[in-house]
Amino acid sequence: MHTFRERRWQTFLQNYQNRARLVISCPDKPGIVAAVTSFLYEQDANIVESSQYSTDPEGGTFFLRIEFDCPNIAERKQEIENGFTSIAQSFQMNWRLHLHNDIKRIAIFVSKEEHCLLELLWEWQAGELLADIALVISNHEHMRNSVESLGIPYYCIPVTKENKSEAEQKQLSLLKEYQVDTIVLARYMQILSPNFVAEFPSRIINIHHSFLPAFVGARPYERAYERGVKLIGATSHYVTDDLDEGPIIEQDVARVDHRHHPEDLKRIGRIIEKTVLSRALKWHLEDRVIIYGNKTIVFH
Repeated sequence: MHTFRERRWQTFLQNYQNRARLVISCPDKPGIVAAVTSFLYEQDANIVESSQYSTDPEGGTFFLRIEFDCPNIAERKQEIENGFTSIAQSFQMNWRLHLHNDIKRIAIFVSKEEHCLLELLWEWQAGELLADIALVISNHEHMRNSVESLGIPYYCIPVTKENKSEAEQKQLSLLKEYQVDTIVLARYMQILSPNFVAEFPSRIINIHHSFLPAFVGARPYERAYERGVKLIGATSHYVTDDLDEGPIIEQDVARVDHRHHPEDLKRIGRIIEKTVLSRALKWHLEDRVIIYGNKTIVFH
C-alpha cells in the first residue's frame, strides 16, 4: 500500500512531467526577454510563470526566471539546451535549465536541537517538501529513532577537535555515495571546514538566530533577555568560509517585550527558525534563488 506522501509524489510527477525552469543572469540590455520568450515559443512551450529584476536598467545585471510547459521536455532537454546556447552567448548569460521533476537529493545535518529537523521531516511526509531526503547525519544519537522510523538512513559521526578532519571525510564519503545535491544544516552545531564547504559551493543552507553579531557565543537568549530586546528572529543563508556571513536567503522576526522570559524567547525563536529554514530550502529547491555577489535575488 502506498503512503500518503508516495501518492502525493506520484501525482506531482505526473502533473508536471512536461514542466521546466530556465534561470538566467546576464548584463542588462534591450532584447533579453524577447529573445528568450521567442525561443521558447519556437519550442512549442507555454510560459506559466515569469519573474525578472534588473539592478540598474543601464549597465546593471538582469535576472530572469521562467517556468514553462513543453511537450516531451525530458526527452528534448539536451536538444533545447543546444538550441539556446547561441542566444546565451550573444547576451553573455549565466543560465541553467532544470526539469521540474528532477527532484534534488538532500542531506540534513543535525545536532541535539530537533525542531528544524522535525519540521522538515513533517513537511516531507505531508508532500509539502518536494525533495528526496537521502540521509540524515548527526554528531549525536538523539534523533535516530525518529529518522529511521521514516525509512531514512541515519548516520552518527561524532566530531571533536582531534578527529574533525577524519569525521568530515566520512561525511563527504557518505554524501558522494548517496549522490547528495544540497546540504541543510538544521541546527548542526559544528563549523564546517573550508575544504568541506568547497565541495558544495552555494549548496549548503544554514539557519541561526538573528541576535548575531550582538550576542555571539553561548546563552544568546538569556543575554538578549538581560538587554531587554524587543525583536527576535532567524536568518537562513548559504554557507561560505566566512562564518554566518554567506548570502542571505530568508529572514523573519517576532516582536517580544518585558513579559517574555528566556524560555519564552527560546520557544518563539524555535518557531521562527524552523519556518525560515523551510522557506529558504523550498525556494532553493524550486530554483527561485540567484546568488549575486554576497546577496541573493529571490523570486517568491
